[in-house]
Amino acid sequence: MKFNKELNHTTSHLLAAAVIELFPDVQLGFGPATQEGFYYDFKFKKPLSDEELVKIERKMKSLASGGYIMQKTSGENYDFSDKPFKEELYKEIIQKGEEATFYSLINPSNHKILFEDLCSGGHENSTSKIKHFKLLSIAGAYWRGNSDNEQLTRIYGTAWETKEDLEEFLQILKERKERDHRKIGKELNIFTFSHLSGQGLPIWLEDGMKIRNAIRDRVLYFDKKYGFKEVLTPHFGAEELYKISGHLEHYKDDMFKPIEIENERLIARPMTCPHHIILFDKQKRSYKELPIRYSEQSRLYRYEKSGALTGLERVRGMDLTEGHVFVRKNQIVEEFKHLYKMILETLSMFDIQLDYVSFSKRDPENKDKFYDNDEMWDKAEKDLEAVLRELGIEYEEKIGEAAFYGPKIDFQVKTVLNHEITMSTLQLDFLLPEKFEISFINKNNEKETPVLIHRGLIGTYERFISILLEQTKGNLPFWVSPKQFLIIPIENSKHLAYAQKIKEKLLFLNFNVELDDRNERINKKIREAQIQKSKYQIIIGDEEVQNQTITYREYGKKESNTEKMDNFIAKMIHKMHYKK
Repeated sequence: MKFNKELNHTTSHLLAAAVIELFPDVQLGFGPATQEGFYYDFKFKKPLSDEELVKIERKMKSLASGGYIMQKTSGENYDFSDKPFKEELYKEIIQKGEEATFYSLINPSNHKILFEDLCSGGHENSTSKIKHFKLLSIAGAYWRGNSDNEQLTRIYGTAWETKEDLEEFLQILKERKERDHRKIGKELNIFTFSHLSGQGLPIWLEDGMKIRNAIRDRVLYFDKKYGFKEVLTPHFGAEELYKISGHLEHYKDDMFKPIEIENERLIARPMTCPHHIILFDKQKRSYKELPIRYSEQSRLYRYEKSGALTGLERVRGMDLTEGHVFVRKNQIVEEFKHLYKMILETLSMFDIQLDYVSFSKRDPENKDKFYDNDEMWDKAEKDLEAVLRELGIEYEEKIGEAAFYGPKIDFQVKTVLNHEITMSTLQLDFLLPEKFEISFINKNNEKETPVLIHRGLIGTYERFISILLEQTKGNLPFWVSPKQFLIIPIENSKHLAYAQKIKEKLLFLNFNVELDDRNERINKKIREAQIQKSKYQIIIGDEEVQNQTITYREYGKKESNTEKMDNFIAKMIHKMHYKK
C-alpha cells in the first residue's frame, strides 16, 4: 500500500464540490490531506445524517467521472461574502505578506469552473484519477481546533490508487475499530465518562479498578526492586511554586487556572517534580546519600482542549507512575542505565509492543520554548548521548521536542487511531535544582547542586491501560484480568455449596472470582462468560462435588479439563506470580 497525499488532497476538493451542489447554503472551512486520507470542515444549516453521506459519495463519483482538471487560478472573481471562514484565512495570509493561491476544478469541455478554493496546492491534475475512495465518518470539529470557535461538521474520507489498496485499508480500519480501547472499555465495563463529573475526567468502574490495582501492585514492586521510596504529595501547588520552577512561564497553556482560597492561589498540579524537590530540600544532604529516588502514583491535572480528548488516551485528570532521582553529575550515566533497565523489564512483563525510542533535543534557535543556557544544554545532551551509545540503543533524534528544562529519552507507541504517544520517559534536568537552589554537601565539604532525572515508568495508568486494551483486544494477561474465574454451578440445589467453597478459597488468595448462580441455562452463562473474556470458566456438577475436582475451560479454547481442586489452585498461584 502506497499512500498518495496529492490524490487525497484532490479528493477533499471533490468532496467540497459535491457538498456545495447538494447543499448550496453550506459554508466551507478547510480540507487537507491527512496521513491516511482527507477531511473537509463544513457549516451546514441542519445536522448531516449518515444517509446524506451516502448521497454525497454518490455525487462525488459522478463528478469524478467528468475528468475535471485541477488548475491554479487567479481567484479574482472569488466571492468571500458568504464564506466567512475562507475570508478569515485569506486576510491572515495577506497580513503575513504571503501569496494567497487558489485552485479550481475546471470542466475540460467548456472550461467552466465547477469549484474554486483557497488552497496552497499539492494535487493530482485531474479527477479522472479519483476512482477508489470512501467517505468514512462524520464528526464535530471546532473551527481551527479552538473550543471558543464555532463547531463545524467534519467529513472524513480516504482515497487510494487501486481497488485492492482501498479494500486493504478498510480492513485495517475494521481491525482498528475492534481494537479501539473506547469500544473495548465500554463492552467490558472498565471505565466511563460523564459531563456531570467533568470532561476528560474518567470514572473507573469496578473491573477497571481491579485492572488498575493489579498494575499498581507490579509498579510498586519494581519501584522497590530498583531502590525507589514511595511518597505522597498534595494534588495542588501554590502559584509561586510553578513560578519558581518555570512551569507557569513555559507550560501555562496546559495548566488549569489558579483557585483562590483566603490568601492563597492554588493550582491543580500538572506535574510533581517541584513537590519532590521540596522533599529533597527538607533536610541537609550528603553526597553519600545520592542517588535519592522518590516514586509516587501522582494525581495530575492538565488542561486539554475538549476536541483533543480521546477516551483514556488523552484526559484532563490522570495518575502518573512518576519517579524523580537526585544524583551527582558523575552518577548520571550509571543511573540512566539503571532506569533504562527498569523500564524495559517492566514493559516486558506486560508484553507491550513499542514502536521506537526517541531522543528529544532542544531547538537552539528557540530561546522562548527552552531555557536559555547553552552550556547546560550541551552538557545534558552529551551525557544522554553517551548513555544511548553505551547501551547500543537505536533511536530517532527529534530536534525541538525536549522538555523546557532538558533533553529526554521516550519510549513511543502508536495507537489504533494512529496517534503516537509516549509510554515511558527518562528526562535529564540541570535546571530545576538550580532554580530551587537545592544542594548537597560533596566530599570536599562544599555545597553542590544535584542533577534531577525525571522518570515515567509506564506513563499514566490511563494511557497505559488504553494501550493494554488495544494490544490485547481486551484479552488481558491472566494476572491483570478483572475476571480471572467465573464459577458456574449446574444446579444450585446440588452444586452451589461446593461452588461457594471454591470461590472462598480463590478470594482468600486474592484472585478475582465471581459466582454465577442465576437461574439461567448453562450454555447462556458460558457464552456470556466468553463475551466478558473470563479467563477460566469453572463448571461444577455431580462428579466435581463427589470427587472434589474442578472442571474448567480456558478463554479462547474449546476443550475442558478436570483436575483436583488443590492442584488447580496451585497451578493458578504459579500463573499469577511466576514473572516476579
